[in-house]
Amino acid sequence: MKKTVLYLSILLISVTTAFSQEIQILDNDSSDPIPGVAVFNPDKTKSAVSDFDGFVNISGFRDNEVLIFQHISHAALQLKKSQIISAGNKVMMSQNASSLDEVVLSVSKFGQNKRDIPQQIVSVNSEDVLFSNPQTAADLLERSGQVYVQKSQLGGGSPLIRGFSTNRLLIAVDGVRFNTAIFRAGNVQNVISIDPFAVERTEVILGPGSVAYGSDAIGGVMSFYTKKPKFSFEDGLAISGNATVRYATANNEKTGHFDFNIGAKEWAFLTSVTYSDFDDLEMGSKGPDDYLRPDYVETINGIDTIIENENPELQKFTGYSQINAMQKIRYRPSDKWNFDLGLFYTTTSDYPRYDRLIRRRNGELRSAEWYYGPQEWLSGNLQARNTAYNNSFFDESVATISFQQFKESRNDRDFGDNILFQTEEKVSAYTVAWDFEKDWNETKFNYGVEYVYNKIGSTGQQTDVTTNIATRDVSRYPDGSTWQSIAAYASTTLKFTDDLSFQGGMRYNQVIVDATFDPTLYDLPFEEANINTGAFTGSAGLSFNPNETLGLRMNFGTAFRAPNIDDVGKVFDSEPGSVVVPNPDLEAEYAYTGEIGTTLNFENVVKLDVATFYTVLEDALVRRDFELGGETEILYQGELSNVQAIQNSGKAEVYGFEAGLEINFSKALQLTSQYNITDGYTDEDDGSRAPIRHAAPQFGNTHFIYNKGKLKVDAYVVYNGQFDFQDLAPSQQNNAYIYAEDENGDPFSPSWETLNVAAQYKLTDALQLNATLENITDQRYRTYSSGITAAGRNLIVAATYVF
Repeated sequence: MKKTVLYLSILLISVTTAFSQEIQILDNDSSDPIPGVAVFNPDKTKSAVSDFDGFVNISGFRDNEVLIFQHISHAALQLKKSQIISAGNKVMMSQNASSLDEVVLSVSKFGQNKRDIPQQIVSVNSEDVLFSNPQTAADLLERSGQVYVQKSQLGGGSPLIRGFSTNRLLIAVDGVRFNTAIFRAGNVQNVISIDPFAVERTEVILGPGSVAYGSDAIGGVMSFYTKKPKFSFEDGLAISGNATVRYATANNEKTGHFDFNIGAKEWAFLTSVTYSDFDDLEMGSKGPDDYLRPDYVETINGIDTIIENENPELQKFTGYSQINAMQKIRYRPSDKWNFDLGLFYTTTSDYPRYDRLIRRRNGELRSAEWYYGPQEWLSGNLQARNTAYNNSFFDESVATISFQQFKESRNDRDFGDNILFQTEEKVSAYTVAWDFEKDWNETKFNYGVEYVYNKIGSTGQQTDVTTNIATRDVSRYPDGSTWQSIAAYASTTLKFTDDLSFQGGMRYNQVIVDATFDPTLYDLPFEEANINTGAFTGSAGLSFNPNETLGLRMNFGTAFRAPNIDDVGKVFDSEPGSVVVPNPDLEAEYAYTGEIGTTLNFENVVKLDVATFYTVLEDALVRRDFELGGETEILYQGELSNVQAIQNSGKAEVYGFEAGLEINFSKALQLTSQYNITDGYTDEDDGSRAPIRHAAPQFGNTHFIYNKGKLKVDAYVVYNGQFDFQDLAPSQQNNAYIYAEDENGDPFSPSWETLNVAAQYKLTDALQLNATLENITDQRYRTYSSGITAAGRNLIVAATYVF
């Protein structure tokens, strides 16, 4: 018995000692953990690598031994083990100046040096978000300077990347697919469900990402990594947090945010809540009168009435409110296991679709009402990360189980009509994935499997607003339809030399779509739409960095998008003069992209990054005229409308050029600039070529930044090129109501630029003040394809308190 107690005591002491010698490596500026730090002694007989959270066990080193810390994006550091233990088991490393040395997570789903990646990557961290004060995640992406954003209403934002948007772009949150089976070819505004305050880091892959992410990742991938709870290395609990309040004048924004962290040695908890309330948005005073809001509709005593707008620059019925909540829980039973649970809930109020409220028919406003019901996102995401460097099959693995539920609805009623048409959709999305990484000296191997299942609930009804009597109506999608994706992938990064690396991979994806149409609702020549299609995709690229000055990269990748429920089964999605009907005869579309880029870095004083790309999209899923039961026109909601459907038709070509410049005049003074050019064409049925719809005009920004001590100031210009009538896609030429009118009476998208200034001042270590004055010259402008006019002169003030 005594021996047993002795053995248990020895074991307990050994485990406690080992755990006490686990240290965490943090960034000196942000206090964020640094993964992938190599730790070794001077003769390299002992070594270790920090995990995803910056933890590494140094029990194998002697107390008086010198440890060398080396990381691609941070300055090398040497410390004695005894120094580290006495400093509370924390090591702080300072960043290198070059952004080329960043560690990127989104490409392989594990930490990877940016200089070894042959694709263009854009990164935005939480400090950038706090400084720039984006109202939504769409605004966060737009301020990166390389993502264009379209808005149909204030409560929205649809990203455009390299000529693609919506269901040809992939959104991921903490590595989990955010796209659902009802993401449409038109603009999709769901990204606003992601709270910028809860995001630790955002990475945008410009170009295909199908090897790691599967269907939809044709034009790019937007990966949002939310904040993680932080553990305590001290006895007892470590409690920290911050609170922010913000106000903006252009839409009378009132936002409040708080988050707090409770950390113990093995458990950590993070709670984050944000509430925003927006009034109607006011546009600028200098610009096209076409954008003004001269009148609007109000229902007075049951009668739709046209009301003259006292302030035509005020965009009536654009305001809404939103709440975002996140709860994170982490558990680390040992240095090899880490469990992360993320719970998310986001909802909005009803919010009007502004571009539909300004449509006219015969010179009069067409709609009395057009609004979305609350947009809800509920998500639970459990990840188990295992680090096992002596394992033959992997060094690190991440198993993911996720459930998401999305809700949205559409409600519209024509002026003078008693019938309110309503559809409601609910998507339940399940994801199971297991990703692995194995590192053999200069070779990294990543592989994994993934299963995604979406089930769609969809209902429709007509409600007589005078009697409040509702009757069943055609739903937007076939109720109970499903979309499944089964995939396996493998990729590798090879370091041929210190200067030359190769990255390549392949993925196989099988997508299964099942939809059944209720014959009591749908008058169709078929009752089912079933698709079972597979796709191989691959990528190969080289990154060559012969010296500190020059970097070259080239990449070729394929990507695909399998038909989803919106393509196959959407019913009667009205636009002026047209309705869209189901089409069960669809196949996947494929993209082939080549990219070449170069970087020049002159002693971290002048940096230049340029890239050019070319993409061919074959069997493109596009909307074309269609026959339904031999009919090319049908009566829909009282209007004779042209029949259309999504079809595999022709080919599209997209190409462009991107350039970024950084000049560091001193440690405190910096100039940055970004410019993007995208163009492209699609083949029409008559053999002609038409401009591609989602290629943005030329756009960019230039920032002049002063950052020293407690003060940071950014004076910047945002600019946007012009699209003449002939530059607009045919669908946009038919949407004249959202554009300005040229001298010939044709719609066009004018060029614009805004002058802005932002400032941040740290009153104390705990209290920080931010102020931004946007659109100083009060320009009246709309971003391309948007139905809402951008804010006029806008003062944003915010205060953040850290505890």
